[in-house]
Amino acid sequence: MAAQSAGPERRGPGILSVSVTEALPFKSSLVRAVFRDVTPMHVSRAAAWTAASVTRTVLTEIIDGARRAAAEESRKKLSSGHLVSAIDRNVELEVGGAWYAHSPTFKGMTGAPNDAGGVIAPSRKRIRSRKPSAVVGAHRFEAGVKVLLRGRGARAVPEMVRDLDGIASAFLTDLARDAAMIVREGGVKRFGTVSMGLSAESASPAPLEESVRALSVRQGDSRTIDRADVLAATMIQLFDGNLRQRAFTEAGEAPLMDPRRDDEGAR
Repeated sequence: MAAQSAGPERRGPGILSVSVTEALPFKSSLVRAVFRDVTPMHVSRAAAWTAASVTRTVLTEIIDGARRAAAEESRKKLSSGHLVSAIDRNVELEVGGAWYAHSPTFKGMTGAPNDAGGVIAPSRKRIRSRKPSAVVGAHRFEAGVKVLLRGRGARAVPEMVRDLDGIASAFLTDLARDAAMIVREGGVKRFGTVSMGLSAESASPAPLEESVRALSVRQGDSRTIDRADVLAATMIQLFDGNLRQRAFTEAGEAPLMDPRRDDEGAR
């Protein structure tokens, strides 16, 4: 079998695809820390790498969408406005919703809460919580986000980097929460119900996705989140479209990537 190229591949005009042999920017230790924020369950090595791969795929697509928006304006540096344009143009990229309510970039996009009489309700006073959250822990993703930006040949203003940090943190937190739910419930009980229109070449689901969809009854340790649990959580988090299929394809290589520094956590 021919060896896979370690360099980036073209996926359309000016857009580079992620090589499956490219090192994951989000470390296993960071992924496990996010999972620990939402569940005491053990996270297997394969699950950690799979979650890191899926998060990378999502962030890469967002960055590429922002690059396209910037190119249309002949801008070389990405701004938060380009991020908003990318999400507006592709609903598949609308992930990590918890960050939207926090970031000034998305102010006014999510709507203001109204009371029973239709009057805008006053914002609640923020109370500092001792429990870690996706918003509080967003800064942990900055190093990985910057690696992704460099890998895509992109530069971004600090506000854009901050928003990418937050989206990555919120998405991975949601992924961890759904994976833990699947373990607790003993199998896959629900999937996202919205399907996106697929091109002819991607109309059939990836083999890995088909195997996860068939997982109605979970088998294995009820105290450990494994690879299949993360893949099933991905089906809940992402629309049934090109992004989900790409995430499954690239996650298929994740456990084989950069095995040098996989710090297996204590059970």
